[in-house]
Amino acid sequence: MIYAFGDCEMDIAARELRRGGIVVRLEPQVFDLLGLLVENRHRVVGREELIERIWHGRAVSDAAVSSRVKSARQAVGDDGERQGVIRTHHGVGFRFVGTMAAPSAMANHCVAVGEARERAASARPSIAVLPFELVGAVGAYAAVADGLPHDLILELSRLHWLTVIARGSSFQFRSAAVAPEKVAAALGVRYVVTGDVEVDGPRISVTVEVSDTSTAALVWSERYGRPLGAVHEIRSEIASSVASALDLHIAVAEARRALSSPSNLDAWAAYHLGVAEMYRFDREGAERAAARFEQAIEREPGFARAHAGLSFAHFQGAFQRFAADRAAAIDKARRSAETAVALDPFDPFCNLVTGRVAWLIGDLEGARPWLDRAIELNPNYAQGKYASAWTRTLLGEGSRGRRLVDAAMELSPLDPLLYAMLAVRAFTHILQGETAEAAIWGERAARAPRAHPLIELIAAVSHGLNGDDEQANRWFASALRRQPDLGREAFFEAFPFGNDAVRVRINQVLHRIAV
Repeated sequence: MIYAFGDCEMDIAARELRRGGIVVRLEPQVFDLLGLLVENRHRVVGREELIERIWHGRAVSDAAVSSRVKSARQAVGDDGERQGVIRTHHGVGFRFVGTMAAPSAMANHCVAVGEARERAASARPSIAVLPFELVGAVGAYAAVADGLPHDLILELSRLHWLTVIARGSSFQFRSAAVAPEKVAAALGVRYVVTGDVEVDGPRISVTVEVSDTSTAALVWSERYGRPLGAVHEIRSEIASSVASALDLHIAVAEARRALSSPSNLDAWAAYHLGVAEMYRFDREGAERAAARFEQAIEREPGFARAHAGLSFAHFQGAFQRFAADRAAAIDKARRSAETAVALDPFDPFCNLVTGRVAWLIGDLEGARPWLDRAIELNPNYAQGKYASAWTRTLLGEGSRGRRLVDAAMELSPLDPLLYAMLAVRAFTHILQGETAEAAIWGERAARAPRAHPLIELIAAVSHGLNGDDEQANRWFASALRRQPDLGREAFFEAFPFGNDAVRVRINQVLHRIAV
């Protein structure tokens, strides 16, 4: 990326600053500091964040920071009195305030590409986690007020689609009365997380709230009550739960934001509208989702998650038999997944869709490492745990599958894929020969919001294995009314069980009720 301001051009990739076309020699830390300020010019960068990013958290004096800032100012023709390029916010940090200019002709192409990426990045949702407030006498548990927000920052940073402000900057705001718009002005964030910690007798309570800084509206809130005990376990459990919840709730808020100005969508807005349609799990939703993801890719071709979303939409077309040409849908899902993971191999969603494509061709062993990697990248990724549970269960690992799907439902009890999680739980009982339990979970899955006809087939099989042909026939008939081309072939195409004995038992049930 090349940034142009005044008579300067800063080439980040080449680590070169040019002023009037002449290269300016800079110490590495001075270059890094200037680059950090330029790339985050929409907000104030705090002193602690500077130290974290430039000195990697080592203890440094204020004089050392001031010296590097002074050198950066001199390099771009600024000074501490004029502050036309780098402005000091006393007690807070520094902000780049120079006017961006057109780059040289030689750099035009690089800048055009860079600006497109920058526009996508600026549209990316951003969040700051503030220190929590202490309510009453919390005694030895006071550390939770800072420790839990720090844990949350670490967990939220695993979400590649969310920009998370570093602790050094967000922890400057310690007042309970700080207004969201003030945080937005200082840090340039769209969302802010606040909370409080209270000890009441033998219990500790933690309240967490997420607000939209542009409207001060509450996006999501939750109250956690736990017995006093091992504080580290309490912190870890709550941080995982909050991070998983925000993965869903902020995405919903972003879709609502995009709907408020549908005629002027940037890549991220189109992406979030695509996600909202994707979770309808029907033909029309899949088609509209694909169109939104293609719209996002058109605006930003290097947008990895938009390619991943497009793979997800084509997966639905093939898996739920929406697509007129299933082979073509599988190929589109595969190509989009390959593009996504090539653009961002560390995004859990990109790894998830790559693993899901392997399902479509029955390559469960090929799916396993991609889904395991998605969980490694984000241990709070409920949909990753669900997908891995499904794969392992079909491979015959029922106990492992049950632990994973239970963890997924605990992390995200209102997940759009909850119906599928419940269905996996039914499959784990089928695998273990626990037919009564399988019928209970299969029934719950088929009655859950967004459950599609294939899930009703699972309910039919579960009841049939349990000897209740009346319920089995009812669910089988319901599935056929919604999608007449379903049957034994479609069931095993969607759910390629590796256990031959289980396949035989299911096939016998389908033969018996498909009359």
